[in-house]
Amino acid sequence: MEKAMSRTPNMYVAGESDGRVLPTKGPNSGGQPSGEGLEGRRPTRENTGPTAATRTPSRAPASRGLVGVREAARQDKKVRFTALLHHVTVNQLRTSYYELKKQAAPGVDGVTWQQYGTRLEEHLVDLHARVHRGAYRAQPSKRAYIPKEDGRQRPLGIASLEDKIVQQALVTVLNCIYEEDFKGFSYGFRPARSAHDALDALAVGLTQKKVNWVLDADIRGFFDNVDHGWMLKFLQHRIADRRVLRLIRKWLRAGVSEEGTWSETKVGTPQGAVISPLLANIYLHYVLDLWAHRGREKQATGDVILVRYADDFVMGFQHRAEAERFLEALRERLRKFGLELHPEKTRLIEFGRFAARDRKQREEGKPETFSFLGFTHICGTTRTTGQFTVRRQTIAKRLRAKLREVKEQLRRRWHEPVARTGAWLRSVVQGYFNYHAVPMNYGGLATFRYQAARLWHRALKRRSQRTRMTWARFATLVARWLPRPRILHPYPSVRFAVTHPR
Repeated sequence: MEKAMSRTPNMYVAGESDGRVLPTKGPNSGGQPSGEGLEGRRPTRENTGPTAATRTPSRAPASRGLVGVREAARQDKKVRFTALLHHVTVNQLRTSYYELKKQAAPGVDGVTWQQYGTRLEEHLVDLHARVHRGAYRAQPSKRAYIPKEDGRQRPLGIASLEDKIVQQALVTVLNCIYEEDFKGFSYGFRPARSAHDALDALAVGLTQKKVNWVLDADIRGFFDNVDHGWMLKFLQHRIADRRVLRLIRKWLRAGVSEEGTWSETKVGTPQGAVISPLLANIYLHYVLDLWAHRGREKQATGDVILVRYADDFVMGFQHRAEAERFLEALRERLRKFGLELHPEKTRLIEFGRFAARDRKQREEGKPETFSFLGFTHICGTTRTTGQFTVRRQTIAKRLRAKLREVKEQLRRRWHEPVARTGAWLRSVVQGYFNYHAVPMNYGGLATFRYQAARLWHRALKRRSQRTRMTWARFATLVARWLPRPRILHPYPSVRFAVTHPR
């Protein structure tokens, strides 16, 4: 593979002018991307856990062929794979079928998971044959909308069931290559990586590195603005199998069906498609990750950290001048590839161990906060030693939005038995705790439980005008059905130390 770099006077604009891969450090001996992207340190031997188990026990171990693909990708960062589609076997399609969500909404074909499974083997053999002889045709995505926090609608694309199966199988194959390429600071939609891993990495970086300024960045409409031409160029750095590239091109250009009307898609990748998260990571790997990593290693004079989860990322800088230069260069970099930063959601703020002291001296009030993956990040100090720490609290908007959902569901369940509603509400509250129960967020957990209980009490009182459901009597139901708030996650430094042992 050829290498090309553009030389520009800007500090961070030292990237591949034609989208080519830059030379980067190889992965660790374990074969998984390490956390060196955050810490700026040598790779560690163990930095990711085992791949999450699938929903079905029928999943077989990775084939020898896929193990060979991973080994080849690990050993040679420039190798292009000319034969990949033969790894999409009937067995792989079957595994992919069982990995799909059983209750997911059907696409334009109207076929559900259960219906397809009635003659599964027959369907899979036919699908496999069509894929390999080139007769497979991608179907348009079915347009659906979900409400956003600001009242707008987020468009989703629901793929047909066979598209999901083939996409899932191909994702399994491509992950063997790109999991050896992706940087350690990329966390979104990757095997054995979660949002909490990204939150831990960010907290550790902010507290253990010399960070005084934080860039909270958001790419406007990323999934709707992915350039198909650049996407295919990036894929060709590693993939030379024309049949695989043709499949991906079909999915990108399949279009969207909304209320029976088909519309062409010249840019973007539909949110909701199985392959979209991987394509998004590949796109940003070349557009952002390699470019930012090279700028940090070669040109930064102070500490720089980066944590990215899909199209949402946060960067920390030691020096304000470097942060401002990077922000300006970043705008130019994204514009080249058809993207732009959201002007209202992208901010450079003073944040770190000296922010409170410096702002107090300048009489500017408390340090600003920023939001990332559902939590508001706040400058704070520990109770015992008074050392700087990062407090994370549930974003108030999201807490209120979740309570509105609970209220609407309770209205629909007015006439259901109390025990059934209690069991449902318990699962909701426990699910909320499972994500938000991080250290120093106990108040947010208690607030959510109390407000959910209050909404349930109000719903029970409205079931009848003669109700005797006093708050004291209702307290026994709350104690029985609603779990008490407690912290479920360890401190970031503890879990990060286990995941990334020095």
